[in-house]
Amino acid sequence: MPFPPSPWHLTGDMVVSLWRVPADDLPPWPLPRGVRPWVVRRRATLLTFWVDYRPGGVLAYREFLVALAVRHGRRLAGSTVAAWVDDEQSLAGGRALWGIPKEQGVITLSADGRGGRGELTAAGIPPVRLTYRDVLRLPFRLPARAHLVQQLPDGTECRVPARISGRPALGRSRVTTGAGAPLSVLARHKPLLSFAVRDFRSTVGS
Repeated sequence: MPFPPSPWHLTGDMVVSLWRVPADDLPPWPLPRGVRPWVVRRRATLLTFWVDYRPGGVLAYREFLVALAVRHGRRLAGSTVAAWVDDEQSLAGGRALWGIPKEQGVITLSADGRGGRGELTAAGIPPVRLTYRDVLRLPFRLPARAHLVQQLPDGTECRVPARISGRPALGRSRVTTGAGAPLSVLARHKPLLSFAVRDFRSTVGS
């Protein structure tokens, strides 16, 4: 399956939730060599992303992604531990270019003026559902940078830079799913913080 070369320039809307969960509750997600979960007071940090990538970027698709905050040497980074998309080019490119473990899923996202809903259905997992509502919209665009540490199919380490800017809003969300692996950790806990980033422009890769 052909896919765009790196970097990918993407645009759209997303809802992000931050979770602090007991480190002992983490599934046995594989991580690149030398990378370990970032644990503070016996709790690890997860981020979930519901993303509607819109026309205007190199691809248009929907994605549900779970990233774990990790220590990479002396630096703090993220590592994608699970992801589902509804586009074959995104799936093939994410795996081949950056080692992101994307799987095929059916993702529905809907939005109204101040919130929205999402649902993921995929083979081997219970459905995952999101409800989100804005609490405070911020009147400016906010830029941010991060990087992921992944492992390519041949076993080599891949560092994936990401840049984004968009219109942020703090909000409240509820994520529900069943008790089946690998997302049962989300069923047992609630997000600590949620926010939306609308009309974002991002660059993934280099």
